Amino acid sequence: MPEVAQPELTPPARRAARARPAKIRSVAELAQLICRMKTQGKRVVHCHGVFDLVHLGHIRHFEMAKREGDVLVVTVTPDEHVNRGPGRPIFNHHLRAESLAALACVDYVAVNEWPTAVETIRLLRPDVYVKGSEYARPEHDVTGKIYDEEQAIQSVGGRIHFTDDITFSSSQLINQHFSIHPPKTEQWLKGLKQRHTVDGVLEFLERAAKLKVLVVGEAIIDEYVFCDGLGKSTKDPILAFQYRSTETYLGGTLAVANHVAGLGGEVGLLTFLGDSDRRDDFIQQAMMPNVRPHFLTRQGAPTIHKRRFVDTHTSARMFELYLIEDSPLNEDEERMLVETLAGILREYDVVIVADYGHGMLTSAAIASLCRSARFLAVNTQANAGNRGFNTISRYPRADYVCLAGHEVALETRMRHAKWRDLILEVTKRIDCPRFTVTQGQHGTMHYAAGAGFTEVPAFATRVEDRVGAGDAVLAVTSLLVAQRAPWDLVGFLGNIAGAQMVAELGNRVTINKATLAKSVITLMK
Repeated sequence: MPEVAQPELTPPARRAARARPAKIRSVAELAQLICRMKTQGKRVVHCHGVFDLVHLGHIRHFEMAKREGDVLVVTVTPDEHVNRGPGRPIFNHHLRAESLAALACVDYVAVNEWPTAVETIRLLRPDVYVKGSEYARPEHDVTGKIYDEEQAIQSVGGRIHFTDDITFSSSQLINQHFSIHPPKTEQWLKGLKQRHTVDGVLEFLERAAKLKVLVVGEAIIDEYVFCDGLGKSTKDPILAFQYRSTETYLGGTLAVANHVAGLGGEVGLLTFLGDSDRRDDFIQQAMMPNVRPHFLTRQGAPTIHKRRFVDTHTSARMFELYLIEDSPLNEDEERMLVETLAGILREYDVVIVADYGHGMLTSAAIASLCRSARFLAVNTQANAGNRGFNTISRYPRADYVCLAGHEVALETRMRHAKWRDLILEVTKRIDCPRFTVTQGQHGTMHYAAGAGFTEVPAFATRVEDRVGAGDAVLAVTSLLVAQRAPWDLVGFLGNIAGAQMVAELGNRVTINKATLAKSVITLMK
């Protein structure tokens, strides 16, 4: 076998290695060890997973895997890539690695560097890659990654093997014995499991992929500028910061369309980009492949940018800068928008309007949407740029409205009223039979004419950034309401999507069917 070149360890990596238990290595170190062991004629077996709560099923799995060779190495999914719902993993990857290293049958452990085992398999080049019996039928793997992993092990000359012994569910054990959520939320989940099955919930996600969806509204580029605080300027009464880095994400309807596309199906996007600072290349690269864009051009304006300045040490947002031209469209731009709507609205089963109040959605455009959309879902966002002028009563009708609590309060001008009274007041101002109101840590409230109110708790256990959470809830719940899904499931799936978003910076992640399904399975075990 030809020798494979392996990466050299840096001095900091060597120091970190000396501080770890002998069994725990980096992936690069494991690659070097495996290369040497293979030259000595040893067969190397590789297992990979989250292993959040090590139990007897895992131990039997590792012992059976060890029989397939001479050396057993186990890689652990890093915390940032564990997609098993809010609050997971329970134990961080350092503790999970240490637990596995304590097992006699495990020879080496490493924390993985990628979301899946595919890249790791190609680097480590094991002889056998071992998975549990639940993966023996690949069609049952909601992520579909087992196909990629099997191809990876075959590409390095190895084979895949499935163990078959007693199994337990880490998620079920954690749900039974660990209090991830408040007692009220745990009780709500218990009731949900009595009313619905996992397969029944996932069926709504499968049906969502069959809908043709059009997303309409402003495109936004979200930028996060990371800075270190230096202190007060010596000459002026201002704070000085040192620039460190910038991260850029799709925002506005660009993000909403990506969330919908992540659930599958055909997605159209109708929006305006500017004739300056357009960012075409970035947008096209970051959009999901199943989004069909209808990009119109706004003259004398940039593509909307919202730039947030963030302190690197505290992650505190210091201030926000809008690059925007938010005057109403001119006559030619409005005519082009209305004509485009007239030409494509009837092609779609569901139309999702994300109205950020920055001038795109004029009265003529709204009239066209309300008149011609088969199923119209609307959110009118209140933000610093529209200063409360963008309220839901601009739309005379909709089939579904999704608003944040403060957006309902702005519409009604009833700041201190009860939520149910606020929602009922809004129903008098717009012809719409179905509403969702998001309330942050207090979850969501849903209302349907004739069915009354349904309350669903929040599932977020960590909040990094609230930007983009409402867009994800709008995207997911709109597809469910269009299917007439039960309201507890609308809130359940919508709040899972919201929890996934607030745990990340901005729109760094996109909601997709696989991660949403894994969260459902985890929470309902």
